Amino acid sequence: MSLSNAEKKRFRAIGHALKPLVIIAQKGLTENVTQEIHRALEAHELIKIKLQVPDREKRSAMIEEICGTHHAESVQSIGHVVLLYRAAKRPDPRLSNLIRKAP
Repeated sequence: MSLSNAEKKRFRAIGHALKPLVIIAQKGLTENVTQEIHRALEAHELIKIKLQVPDREKRSAMIEEICGTHHAESVQSIGHVVLLYRAAKRPDPRLSNLIRKAP
């Protein structure tokens, strides 16, 4: 599932106004954090995650692990914040960031 440049540009514009829904701190990817990421992706499709991991390589590895585990696509990663996208099977128009923020 590779996103086109136009889709990434649109998702970045929508994601600019979003606040991080999940924060990953010292304990890393616990089972509860993984469940919360899954729940957030199902409900919102496009989410921000804040990674409070000081090491750049560990942060990159964690992003790859999250994307692989949840079948999500990393749209953008700036500093400690990553923007993830995964299409929902049945998007909820009240919760989906893509539907609510559509032009």
